Amino acid sequence: MSDIVAIGVTGAAGRMGRSVIQAVLADPRARLAGGCEAPGHPAVGTPIRDPGSGQTTGLDINATPESLFAASDVVIDFTAPAASTRHAALAAETGTALVIGTTGLGPAEQAAIAAAAARAPILVAANFSLGINLLLALTRLAAARLGPDYDLEVLDFHHRHKKDAPSGTALALLRAAAEGRGLAPEAALAALAADRDGVRKPGALGFAVLRGGDVVGEHSVILAGEGERLELTHRASDRTVFARGALAAARWLAGRPPGLYSMADVLGLETLGG
Repeated sequence: MSDIVAIGVTGAAGRMGRSVIQAVLADPRARLAGGCEAPGHPAVGTPIRDPGSGQTTGLDINATPESLFAASDVVIDFTAPAASTRHAALAAETGTALVIGTTGLGPAEQAAIAAAAARAPILVAANFSLGINLLLALTRLAAARLGPDYDLEVLDFHHRHKKDAPSGTALALLRAAAEGRGLAPEAALAALAADRDGVRKPGALGFAVLRGGDVVGEHSVILAGEGERLELTHRASDRTVFARGALAAARWLAGRPPGLYSMADVLGLETLGG
């Protein structure tokens, strides 16, 4: 494989798609292979431009992900759960590496993506920032070391247009906390969703969601005990941090064997806690 990685972008006309395209065009180690959108999207057939300079790239947005996967070493996918599942199946068919940043993936979609990873390298992350991925490790450690005597809450604050609530990152933090306490993450989340009557049970996990303004993304993990409180907070001020992280993940994933990977693999973070 060439040292320059050919990157395809699904959801190319979306907010994250445009940000990823800008990051790819600015990186001499990457080449934009193309971009696609869903059939019928108004951007299909329009030129792909550098969001920074406005210059055309010589490529048009198409509606055929098959051709995008064929032209790419790695495809970066920020779309919707159903679309990401189809793209994972296409990655399995072609053997093309796939980086998925789509949030709101349910158990069925996660299972389908994991099955596709048996035939292609696929990396899934709820958040691509270095700080958030360190926060996940710290959350796992704090939940393990402080234990159930400390009530644990995850606070999720995003812009008013954010569709999923809680965010994928908030769910990842809750899973990390559950793992730190020796709980089955999905069972803990299911119990959390079913039990929001306002009465806190010992050892329970909790979350709160705020939506407003143009907040890029803020997440806090709060561990409240008797007489003290620990707060771990990450604030993103510019969403380009996510695009740069996704691009770093794509460069790392290129040429890897089939498997399901995470940002912890990219960053070499050791699992903490437990």
